[in-house]
Amino acid sequence: MQCEGNVDGRELFLEHYKLAKREHRNFLLENEAAEVCRMYSIPLPDGGLAVDKASAVLIADGVGYPVVMKVVSPEIIHKSDVGGVRVGIHSKEQLVEAYDSIIDSVKKHQSTAEVRGFVVAKMAGKGVETIVGLKRDAVFGSAVMFGIGGIFVEVYKDVSFRVCPVRNGDIEEMLGEIRGRVLLEGFRGMPKVNMDALKKVIMAVCSLGMENPEVSSVDLNPVLATGEGALALDARIILQ
Repeated sequence: MQCEGNVDGRELFLEHYKLAKREHRNFLLENEAAEVCRMYSIPLPDGGLAVDKASAVLIADGVGYPVVMKVVSPEIIHKSDVGGVRVGIHSKEQLVEAYDSIIDSVKKHQSTAEVRGFVVAKMAGKGVETIVGLKRDAVFGSAVMFGIGGIFVEVYKDVSFRVCPVRNGDIEEMLGEIRGRVLLEGFRGMPKVNMDALKKVIMAVCSLGMENPEVSSVDLNPVLATGEGALALDARIILQ
């Protein structure tokens, strides 16, 4: 299983990359990273970029509640640190309240930050939180990472690496190496996750990094793995 080149993905990435450099930032905005990921066939929850309350309501109505709302700002990369994320929004009233609350929190933590809008996305269900990432090394080039993700990824450090490009056998080894692999196999009555879906995400991240040398790292955390598939709930792309 190998991914073919993605000319459209490369062109879209370069468009966002050039804008980022003009604005002197070393990362893609949340909506930009999501667009690039989708071009590389990395599944993300349905949603879109809202520039005001009216468009936020339209997006939420379109994808269906509950939804998640995340701030988009060229000055903010770690959104949770400034109160820029709200989850479990179940109604229009809660959405409007969250909109104002996030702006107030962002301004409190970083008063000069420019708020360009909000990513509003369908809230995902339950599953195993994994992490898929990529780091570029000066000697070895791009290396893809897989492991158990979520908020405890820095605590458990249960990850595996392979140098790109990777083949199906490499990815199977990665899936088997992590200590938390029992979670993927249906731990305590949980359904076994769709391994093929996880493999495709790992392969796609490897292709994204190899085809775009301007990328320093990719961080998809968490990637929610279920019996049906895999969804990247948060995407971060750091530039060289």
